[in-house]
Amino acid sequence: VNKLYMRKIQELGSLPSQELAAHAELSIKDLMKSLDKCNKGLKKYSHVNKKAYDQYVNFSEQREALLTRKEELDTGAVKVQELIDSLDKQKDEAINRTFRGVSAHFKDVFQELIPEGSGELIMKTAMDEDDEETGSASTKSKNIEVSLFKGVQVNVRFNKNSESLIMSQLSGGQKALVALALIFAIQRCDPAPFYLFDELDQALDSTHRAAVASLIRRQATSDSNPTQFITSTFRPELVGVAARCYGISHQNKISQVHQLTKKDALAFIANLQTAESGGVNDSVNASASSAALGKSSGLDGAGTDVEESEDEENDDNNVSKAKVKGKAGSTSGRKSKRVRV
Repeated sequence: VNKLYMRKIQELGSLPSQELAAHAELSIKDLMKSLDKCNKGLKKYSHVNKKAYDQYVNFSEQREALLTRKEELDTGAVKVQELIDSLDKQKDEAINRTFRGVSAHFKDVFQELIPEGSGELIMKTAMDEDDEETGSASTKSKNIEVSLFKGVQVNVRFNKNSESLIMSQLSGGQKALVALALIFAIQRCDPAPFYLFDELDQALDSTHRAAVASLIRRQATSDSNPTQFITSTFRPELVGVAARCYGISHQNKISQVHQLTKKDALAFIANLQTAESGGVNDSVNASASSAALGKSSGLDGAGTDVEESEDEENDDNNVSKAKVKGKAGSTSGRKSKRVRV
């Protein structure tokens, strides 16, 4: 028995010297009672998680790792937000800088097209709408947040004594001229290698066509930033400043391109304008005769349509049919050939 207890004591490991001194004088019977009492006390804690300490250590390590990761993510979020703010600032500066550049070039281009006029671009913002509602005047800063932008307003004057007009108050030809001025202003601010226009001078009068042609020539022959312009036209002003001319014909449902001399191109346009003016005169005379006939017969001749057709047969292709149609004082017609310059 003593050997059995000695072995169990050895399995407990080294014991404190104070505990040995306290139980040295006790008999084995008393020691067993004390042991039994301790075992009964330990049974109260039989449902305690014996791995709690290990789990506590493990979860504590995970918590420290997560806290470290959170600090890294917070630092990264701050850096990302700083980058976003920097990019937004650069974007706003770029948009404001580009608008100021285009606005400045628009003033110059419009002045070149209309020497006695003036034009400007105005950026409309949400603050302007608020000021219109409250009736107060706003103090515009040089750099406004892009999020407040609502649109661009165009104000132009076509002579010194006229009042400023917006786009909705302009005629079709004036709107076309303003649009061309804006395109050329953008071209000066951010040049492109070439531009392609289709009858850009159709809605312009002869004075404005000459101004546009002169501006295109200066842009094309600029020493600092030469640009190529490809345009189609039925007017002589652009042909007069063109470096090369090409005629586009349509025969037997086939389009063909022919290189023309400037003299031939101008002659073709002159013949086209003569034919159109002749068609107008014939249409006016025919309408007048019809109106007179209507009055003599007791009918109203106002609004009578007169259509005149002329067939020109080609010995080889039997094509090129032209038709002129119009009312009194107006005509509409197109040749099947145009000039590209």
